[in-house]
Amino acid sequence: MADETNRAGLAEARVPTVIADDVHIVYRVNGGGSGGRGSATAALNRILRRDKGNRGMREVHAVRGVSFVAYRGEAIGLIGTNGSGKSTLLRAIAGLLPCERGRVYTDGQPSLLGVNAALMGDLTGERNVILGGLAMGMSREEIKARYQDIVDFSGINEKGDFITLPMRTYSSGMGARLRFAIAAAKQHDVLMIDEALATGDRKFQIRSEQRIRELRKEAGTVFLVSHSNKSIRDTCDRVLWLEKGELLMDGPTDEVLKAYEKETGK
Repeated sequence: MADETNRAGLAEARVPTVIADDVHIVYRVNGGGSGGRGSATAALNRILRRDKGNRGMREVHAVRGVSFVAYRGEAIGLIGTNGSGKSTLLRAIAGLLPCERGRVYTDGQPSLLGVNAALMGDLTGERNVILGGLAMGMSREEIKARYQDIVDFSGINEKGDFITLPMRTYSSGMGARLRFAIAAAKQHDVLMIDEALATGDRKFQIRSEQRIRELRKEAGTVFLVSHSNKSIRDTCDRVLWLEKGELLMDGPTDEVLKAYEKETGK
């Protein structure tokens, strides 16, 4: 009886949040022409010949048959060399890219860091905190209550009152930290983070890793793309390893990272 109760408890605890079922993502890009004189004419001719087929069109198969199930409370790292399809897969999970074949099923609203809280360069950091929070579905009262925590978390005011300056005056690292701070202020069903922890000093990275652990405890699912194996080890309990769009390995963090490091020397 006790065993049955334990199995029921485990089944209840493992609630799927994302299901990728044989996902294929294909980009179609114009592959002809080297620019220079006549390139505009060549482009016009391609348009006029459209009825004869997509001449000069090249297909890039960015994600190839990827399948996995993510569960509530997991933090999942995505690793792989440049161009392996990690960011493309996240965009498909967020609903920003259509699947050529296969399907992505999500329970709740996926949030891709930097998209849901898109920031505007001509507005101050203060205004962007408000707009970013509203874009993620927070009320003005919630934003007001969490505003100072967001600013403190980002650390952008540690060397001056930057929060009152336009975002275009920020470094790329400052902008990335503010995006993360805004996104991390809200509880997410599924939060996807693409290289945000690579910005800033170690103090910010530690704060970010701690916040990811808190988001997991709040019953969310976190996906993290990072070239830092240390960030993956410190943050994630599971890793997906992609190469050339294919899922090579899916398993516990240490197991997958050891195989990846042995193969790539990274």
